[in-house]
Amino acid sequence: MICDLHCHTKLSDGSLGIEDIIDQAKRVGIDWLSLTDHDTMASFSRADVLGERAGIKILHGVELSAWDKVRNSKVHILCYAPLKPDRLEGLCLKSCEIRKACSKEMMARVMEKFPITQESILKHTTASKSIFKQHIMRALIDYGYALEFYGELDHELFNPKTGSCYVEREYPDVNFVLDLIHTAKGVAVMAHPAQYDNIELLEELAKKGKIDGVEIGHYSADENYRRELSGIADKYGLIETGGSDFHGLYNSVPTHLGSETTTKENLERILKFSSKIK
Repeated sequence: MICDLHCHTKLSDGSLGIEDIIDQAKRVGIDWLSLTDHDTMASFSRADVLGERAGIKILHGVELSAWDKVRNSKVHILCYAPLKPDRLEGLCLKSCEIRKACSKEMMARVMEKFPITQESILKHTTASKSIFKQHIMRALIDYGYALEFYGELDHELFNPKTGSCYVEREYPDVNFVLDLIHTAKGVAVMAHPAQYDNIELLEELAKKGKIDGVEIGHYSADENYRRELSGIADKYGLIETGGSDFHGLYNSVPTHLGSETTTKENLERILKFSSKIK
């Protein structure tokens, strides 16, 4: 059984629509798929219809933006199978508004440096619930200022530490996000801890029983990091997940649907946990 529980569509910062992703998932033999767009659950009903048509089981998912206030850093939380998703709508709206505000400021800074228009950026966001730096880079590529999304220009403009056009603001507190996920009767899994160096936070949350699982299968984690994460998961009985974190054209490294997966046993733990919550 092949289970890819992390991918993105045009609804957030992916380049492909729901139908294209489900068609590709069928071609590569995926049995279970979760579309985990950033801070939006707009894929749920359409994915159910298309998944059933393709013979692929859909696990409802959303990747929620959060903030570790102790370490002043970003953290992403995957929420799976929320029984009451309406309880997450306000959080999703708030996070999308934070991201839009940051992106609009980044757009203004970029347009001061390069003669591109706001329309040339926004035309790439028509299906998205927000604006992402990938959309800005795509406009720069369209007009010949770069040849790739994650090359020298991206580093110069959008490096989180040194980027001349990078803007970041705090997202909702991670403890609040986790509490809200559980209020919505969902399963909370920390996404790619290696990407934002969240391993201390993971253990802290696991000790308190606030987190249900951790994404270990992710391209950002090397073998040593995965072993460390597995040790924490074993120690606290966390669910272990994996997913490609597929973004299509906007991937930061070569990755394809099914390149990282969740085991059948851990998928069953999610389903059992979700059923128990219900």
